[in-house]
Amino acid sequence: MKTIFLKEHKGTRVWGAQKRMKLRVSVSLCLLVALVLFPLLPAYADEGMWMLGNLDKATRRTLKEMGLELSPKELYHPRKASLKDAVVSFGGFCSGVVVSADGLVLTNHHCGFSSVQQHSTVGHNYLQDGFVARNREEELPCPDLYVRFLVEQKDVTRRVLSALRPDMDEASRASAADSVMRVIGAEVSGRDSTLIGVVDAYYAGDEYWLSVYRDYDDVRLVFAPPSSVGKFGWDEDNWMWPRHTGDFCVFRIYADGANRPADYSPENVPYHPAYVAPISLAGYQEGDFCMTLGYPGETERYLSSFGIEERMNNTNQARIDIRGVKQAIWKQAMDRNDTIRIKYASKYDESSNYWKNGIGMNRAIRRLHVLEDKQNRERDLLTWIRATPAERAKGLQLLTDLELAYKSRRAADHAQAYLLESFLNGPELVQLAISILNFDFEGERETVIRGLEAIVEQYADLDLEVDKDVFTALLEECEKHVEADFLPTVYDTIRTKYGGSSRAYVDSLYARSKLTTPYGLQRFLENDTTYHIYNDPAIVLGIDLITELFELNLQMQQASVNIERGERLLNAALRRKDAKRSHYADANSTMRLSFGTVRGYEPFDGARYYYRTTVQGVLEKARLHKGERDYALQPELVRLLEGKDFGRYADEKGEMNVCFISDNDITGGNSGSAMFNARGELLGLAFDGNWEAMSSDFRYEPRLQRCIGVDIRYVLFIIEKYGKAGHLIEELLK
Repeated sequence: MKTIFLKEHKGTRVWGAQKRMKLRVSVSLCLLVALVLFPLLPAYADEGMWMLGNLDKATRRTLKEMGLELSPKELYHPRKASLKDAVVSFGGFCSGVVVSADGLVLTNHHCGFSSVQQHSTVGHNYLQDGFVARNREEELPCPDLYVRFLVEQKDVTRRVLSALRPDMDEASRASAADSVMRVIGAEVSGRDSTLIGVVDAYYAGDEYWLSVYRDYDDVRLVFAPPSSVGKFGWDEDNWMWPRHTGDFCVFRIYADGANRPADYSPENVPYHPAYVAPISLAGYQEGDFCMTLGYPGETERYLSSFGIEERMNNTNQARIDIRGVKQAIWKQAMDRNDTIRIKYASKYDESSNYWKNGIGMNRAIRRLHVLEDKQNRERDLLTWIRATPAERAKGLQLLTDLELAYKSRRAADHAQAYLLESFLNGPELVQLAISILNFDFEGERETVIRGLEAIVEQYADLDLEVDKDVFTALLEECEKHVEADFLPTVYDTIRTKYGGSSRAYVDSLYARSKLTTPYGLQRFLENDTTYHIYNDPAIVLGIDLITELFELNLQMQQASVNIERGERLLNAALRRKDAKRSHYADANSTMRLSFGTVRGYEPFDGARYYYRTTVQGVLEKARLHKGERDYALQPELVRLLEGKDFGRYADEKGEMNVCFISDNDITGGNSGSAMFNARGELLGLAFDGNWEAMSSDFRYEPRLQRCIGVDIRYVLFIIEKYGKAGHLIEELLK
């Protein structure tokens, strides 16, 4: 499970970007109006993603009643060491937990996958074989990674709202709020250059909180299991339970001699954290308290039924249709060539994760009648508005206006979703061209260098023949789903100059463009007068695509403004209607706590899923799928598991647990989150949700929704027994 971001690993630092320079389409930033939307359901004991710095009395009481032995101040304290100091945002797209006094961090294998891939070659295939640093000199630098610690959170609502006036339109309101938010954030760095201040909106702009962070940029790979452990089951098992995947990786944070953030240097030393998460070898039983602490990306539980329907039919369906075609081409190439497999493994993993998510989400929305439930709640809201004099004047037309706004942009939004998937998230030559178009060559020298290095890295993982096959197929697939009036001018070119042959156009484009290798970029940077980059056909195509998307956005602009306003007012009305209840804010990539119990579930009539899996299931799946690469186990791993020498990592029955489930409320971004017991001891790492509740971003399903985690004892077992890294076990269990 990964959060959907522009890279899809899934944005800027606030929204998921690693420290490499991302594709930054400055014009296209205005293409997508961000909706800040929040929960529609009343809060159950085990529902919600709660801010640690803003736990209300009812939630604190519930935590205690469910068995939590830590006080709120032991969970979060802005000036003293507390549990929150052991939890990190990992790279901005996942979560992690600090587990040693020398800065070891655990996260998921799929969160570290791109870093493992970055260091892999055919001769040293760490994706296939795993990686172990036998000493600290062997730990591998990961320049694209950083970890972020939360220092404190402050309520700055009054200061932000003081800049807003009731008569402001939506654009003016957003602009005024953003200005104040940036000023508040900048003040933090002005006082301490090692700190970063980020102000986020909560409850659709009713509240604003400042989060103060400290980032550490020197992060090194220490241990990665082989993919036969960390990705066992690959796509087929993704989002599914029962699960048998050892989804973990180990990294180490480095700092300067004073324990402060520093860029990579051989002189840096291991970071010494304020708090180290203790590890439990005692395990768990069904019904035990379990809490998850991490950085969930985004939920939309206040989103209207119209918004959910748009998400299903446009964003999700475009992802399903377009990525399905692209991934089939990638997979075929990867299966026949190990070099291509290494180049494309991380990209395929990122793409397929939310391709399957889209399939499962649409299926669950229909099966669980999420739309119908939302519509019923909206009817109840309208009844309340009609019966409440103070609400009638401002609320009677709320839902009607919102429905009309969504209808007015339906066709354009549908086209935009397919064009974004087909081009900006499709052929890598197009992505490179747009990256170069939007690159800030006038920025600070270090930023420019990092950005150029990131572009060169993209070339290193590009196979032109594969990319040409993808481009050809996506041109044809996109045309099936987008109305002719919305298709970009490239289709006219294909029809008039290439006889309607997409392949002929693609072959010509790649033959004529100088950007198929880094040499074209080099010629531009060296001011080669014989090469005019803006005449390069790939750049020309990129400009045409951005123009087309910009024009689409202009068509939707008024509707999008009306939607943003309508959803904000809907959010406020729903909270006023249920004012006596506790309301948790939607996830927005800030640290959140969710809590519940370890327990199984009944996925359908006549079936019950147990709350844990064991290594016996690993062996059974390997035998059942014999000959399939995604379930293949190394002979030494088979011998290890069959030998049952589990030692102190076995449960009370002598079995080796692999994964377990709880009813904790999670979403994308929670990957790598620490799963703690009632004493704040580490039980495992969250890494996935379950197929039956894929609609959970819109509605929590207490009967079905489960958080899948890898058991910390299996993590330690693999490190010690398979990786033979006793030095790491000694450090982890001090």
